[in-house]
Amino acid sequence: MEARGGSSLRRVLVLAFCVAGIWSAYIYQGVLQETLSTKRFGADGKRFEQLAFLNLAQSVVCLIWSYIMIKIWSTGSRGAPWWSYWSPGITNTIGPAMGIEALKYISYPAQVLAKSSKMIPVMFMGCLVYGVSYTVPEYLCTFLVAGGVSTFALLKTSSKTINKLAHPNAPIGYGLCFLNLAFDGFTNATQDSLTARYPKTSAWDIMLGMNLWGTIYNLIYMFGLPHGIGYEAIEFCKQHPEAAWDILLYCLCGAVGQNFIFLTISRFGSLANTTITTTRKFVSIVVSSVLSGNPLSAKQWGCVAMVFSGLSYQIYLKWRKLQKLQKKRKPM
Repeated sequence: MEARGGSSLRRVLVLAFCVAGIWSAYIYQGVLQETLSTKRFGADGKRFEQLAFLNLAQSVVCLIWSYIMIKIWSTGSRGAPWWSYWSPGITNTIGPAMGIEALKYISYPAQVLAKSSKMIPVMFMGCLVYGVSYTVPEYLCTFLVAGGVSTFALLKTSSKTINKLAHPNAPIGYGLCFLNLAFDGFTNATQDSLTARYPKTSAWDIMLGMNLWGTIYNLIYMFGLPHGIGYEAIEFCKQHPEAAWDILLYCLCGAVGQNFIFLTISRFGSLANTTITTTRKFVSIVVSSVLSGNPLSAKQWGCVAMVFSGLSYQIYLKWRKLQKLQKKRKPM
């Protein structure tokens, strides 16, 4: 009994460690992302307009990080070859860049809510393209999320929040977020296909392959093409070291957060990870509202509650489905 109790305690402590790691890394990354998109740096009060540069910086840091992790933890098994990530690398480069660029046009809480509606394009494509049928509770989840995001978008944003945005334009901002979700859908589907073809592929292999191609594509786009924004971003960082420091911390938060996500999935499964990351998004909105001065009206908070009710119900449905599968697998 004591051994079992000790094992349970260790499991609870590891889970608490994972929750603390994911929350602290990604909530702080959100604060930094919002700071970089809204703050005026230096005496000249310039904005950091080259937000897509964050995508390149993140790719470089995660590439180095994953290479180190593979060297430390690799078991020698061969996963998917590095060249096989070229196509998801394209969508993984374009998608997140669009999500970051959206912060020029909409507030951080609005961006988080819009990007939380990933189930909408998944179900839409499932019905339209693959003829997948969904249950009434699944449609209810989608209705809550879609209704919450749509209503939030239609409600008037406070003048204080609008004044902090570089180029306030809700249709463009939400459009960029939904394009981000569409590209993410292709990225995730391709990653699943690669892991199915190469079962020995580890999370670190995926992280290395994706960020290798992400670095290559971003370097070409930002430094190889005419009017590339890479030179402007570097010049801005030279003139405003505070922005360069924020970018470095932003990238490190992403790399550390990936560590905790991999640990959570390996120890507790993807459902636990989904629960932790979903609650993290809600806390990020609260932190943004309180610390960053993005006040939300009572109606907007109602929309936030509506979205996260739908997401929470979706998590419950997945848990119930998992419980049924586990019962079926148990020997009679």
